[in-house]
Amino acid sequence: QVQLVESGGGLVQPGGSLRLSCAASGSSLSANFMGWYRQAPGKQRELVAGITIGGSTNYADSVKGRFTISRDNAKNRVDLQMNSLKPEDTAVYYCRVVSGTDYWGQGTQVTVSS
Repeated sequence: QVQLVESGGGLVQPGGSLRLSCAASGSSLSANFMGWYRQAPGKQRELVAGITIGGSTNYADSVKGRFTISRDNAKNRVDLQMNSLKPEDTAVYYCRVVSGTDYWGQGTQVTVSS
């Protein structure tokens, strides 16, 4: 059984940086897609950034140029480097891995506030 373990969330001031990590454990994966989503209070969950097994990436318009997604296939891990954070980036961030089955992490809180 696959489990996704997220880390790296927290409180940061506007303009600051955070790095989120998501590691898949429990089974060897050949994930077709790995991505990060977020959900702010009262809003729908949205895709922040995704990366395919071939390395193709896509980003939400609101984070382009500020966030970078990367993956390590050998370690079954996907990271999200977030720079120039804004208060509107505040949300619970979820990792998603698609490898035949759709897996989701438990979420990690990111709060951007002075």
